[in-house]
Amino acid sequence: MQALVLVGGEGTRLRPLTADVPKPALTLVDRPFLAYMVEWLAGHGVDEVVLACGFLPEEPRGTAGAIRFAADDLGDELDDRFLALNGDVLTDLDLTALLNAHANNRASAVGFPQITGKTNSGTGSGGVAATIALHSVEDSSAYGLVRIGEGGEVLEFTEKTGETVPGEVNAGMYVLERSVLDLIPPGENVSIERDVFPRLVGEGLCGLRLDGYWMDIGTPERYLQASWDILEGRVQTRVEPTAPGTLIAPDAALAGATVGPRAVIGPGCRVGDGAEVNESVLLDGCAIGEGARVTKSILAPGVKVDPGAVLDGAVVGRDERVPA
Repeated sequence: MQALVLVGGEGTRLRPLTADVPKPALTLVDRPFLAYMVEWLAGHGVDEVVLACGFLPEEPRGTAGAIRFAADDLGDELDDRFLALNGDVLTDLDLTALLNAHANNRASAVGFPQITGKTNSGTGSGGVAATIALHSVEDSSAYGLVRIGEGGEVLEFTEKTGETVPGEVNAGMYVLERSVLDLIPPGENVSIERDVFPRLVGEGLCGLRLDGYWMDIGTPERYLQASWDILEGRVQTRVEPTAPGTLIAPDAALAGATVGPRAVIGPGCRVGDGAEVNESVLLDGCAIGEGARVTKSILAPGVKVDPGAVLDGAVVGRDERVPA
């Protein structure tokens, strides 16, 4: 099974962390974020991962455009059925269940009439062209809200309504038939959520609700929450915490510091005597001076915090110095 992973986002909401590191390569707890997705995909039978990194910064492709670009590059090596996924989600949802639901619906053409002669439907001679993973959230304002029928057929697809209401949202993982590519003009900026899926409503689009862990790590607040969820076992990963809520690199020097109960202290970090680090992530090589206090903050590699300085809710870029 092939998976196209969309990793071309700019990560603007995580700057300055992403000023010189792509979001998928950003360290989350103890490994690049993308490693979690690759491990998860492998656990569901994916044996080939293609990263859709974008073409050129001045030529954005959009989510569907990136899929088409990667598909054109693969040519005949692309399977007739493949996965497409957003590359900024930490999850342990049951991807196998999504693949099975798509195959079963495809076989029975559930909820759809047989469509022939409609080259713009993406379904060829009829049946299911795409199946979207759905996830229930309390606040759907920032996500695509999806309504499905009893047979799983998508009845309505609304991208980012802005309304603070609970509902089932697009989880950013799709099983696609190759025929869907016919709906995506080559070389253009096209959104699969706004431009492709609405055209497939009633003509080959299904959804399946999946329960489990799902977190878009695109903001500092979510990045931190994802870190604690990993370290406190709310999502299935291969990370081995030092203690629940805490990971301290073996070569980190803590002197007489107070660390935790939630903290990530990366390799080569030094935390001075009397300093406090809580609910914060210190990436490689950070130095915290004596008596400093760091709370609910993320420090990029090489940050130096002067003795006695106070950080609360800060995001500090690589090699910056924080004065007292």
